[in-house]
Amino acid sequence: MTSLFVTPCTDRAEWDAAIRDLGGHPLQLWGWGDVKSAHRWKAERVLVRSGRQEGSAVVGACQLLTRTLPGPLGDFVYAPRGPVLARDTEDSDRPAAAPGPSAVADAVAEYVHGSRRAVALSIEPDENSGEIDLSPKWRQAETPVLPARTLILDLRKSEDELLADMSKKHRQYIRKSGREDTLRIRPVDTLEQLDVCLEVYRETSERADFGLHEDSYYHDVFTMLGDDAPVWAAYVEDRPVAFLFMAKSGRTAFELYGGMDETGQRLRANYALKWHVIKHMKSLGIERYDFGGLINDGVTTFKTGFASHENLLAGSWDRPGQGYSVWAKGLPLAKRAVRVLKRR
Repeated sequence: MTSLFVTPCTDRAEWDAAIRDLGGHPLQLWGWGDVKSAHRWKAERVLVRSGRQEGSAVVGACQLLTRTLPGPLGDFVYAPRGPVLARDTEDSDRPAAAPGPSAVADAVAEYVHGSRRAVALSIEPDENSGEIDLSPKWRQAETPVLPARTLILDLRKSEDELLADMSKKHRQYIRKSGREDTLRIRPVDTLEQLDVCLEVYRETSERADFGLHEDSYYHDVFTMLGDDAPVWAAYVEDRPVAFLFMAKSGRTAFELYGGMDETGQRLRANYALKWHVIKHMKSLGIERYDFGGLINDGVTTFKTGFASHENLLAGSWDRPGQGYSVWAKGLPLAKRAVRVLKRR
C-alpha cells in the first residue's frame, strides 16, 4: 500500500492552484477559509502527497475549519465539500481509483487526530453518492451541514441541450423575462451595490422566514473570495429586483445566496437572471453548476425545473475522536447548534 503524506500549506497561490488542478469545490478555496476565520473559525489547509520526496504528486487537499468546543470535548473540525480528490484521467466526474478516496480521507483524519484533541473530523466530499467507499472508522453524520441532495448542471452540454432538459414552464419564463424591456442584468462590482442587493435579501428572508448573517459577513465573502465570488443582479430603473451571489472554482460554480423583491417576482426576474449566470459560467469553461442544495421548500420547486434530474452527493461523514459518543448522543442540541452556526 502506498503511504500518503499530509503537509500544511501556508501559501495562498500554491493552495488555490492545487484546488483548481484537482478540480476542487470553491468552498475549499483559500478565500472561503479566510471568511470563516473572520467569523469564529480557524482555517488550516493541508496537501496530501503520494510520497515524502520533494516533488511527490499532490493526490488530495483539504481545507479544515476548526471550532473549539466548551469543556473537555476539544475541537470540532469540518471540511466543507472536502477533501478534494484527484480526478480519474478518463472520466473527470469520478475520483481517481489510486490512491483512492478512502486512503486520502484516512490520511487527513490521522493528521487531524494526531495534531490536536478533536471530538470529530466531519467531511462532506463533493462526490456522487456511491463513489466514496470510506473505511469502517467513519460514521455517517446525523446532522449534515450542507444538503447531499442537490441539482448539478453539466455545463459541457450545449445551451440548447440545457434548455431542452428544463421544464416547459421554465423555458417560457426564461424567454419572457429575458424580453422585458425594463429588466437589465449586470454584475455587482462594489460593496455599495452589494448593500442594495442585501436590502432585497432581507425582504426575501422576511417573506420566506429564514435567518441571515450580519452584513459584514457578506462583505467578507465578496472581498475575501474576490473574483471567485461574483454577484449578478437584475435591475429595473437602476434598482436591483433580484440578485444571485455565487462562488466558483475552475470546475464548479456554486450558488451561495439569492433573493428577489415583489417587482422581481412580478417580472419573474429570477428566471432570466439564473439563466444569464449559468451561461456566463459555461463561457468560463466551468463544467458543473451546483444549485446549492434541495431542501423541500418553494425555492427547491423553482430549482428543480431547471433540469429533469437531481443529484445525490456522498453526504456528511464523521471520523470520531475521544468524547464522540457524548458529542453524537449526549449533546444532540449542542451539536446541532454548532452545525447550524457553520452554515454558509
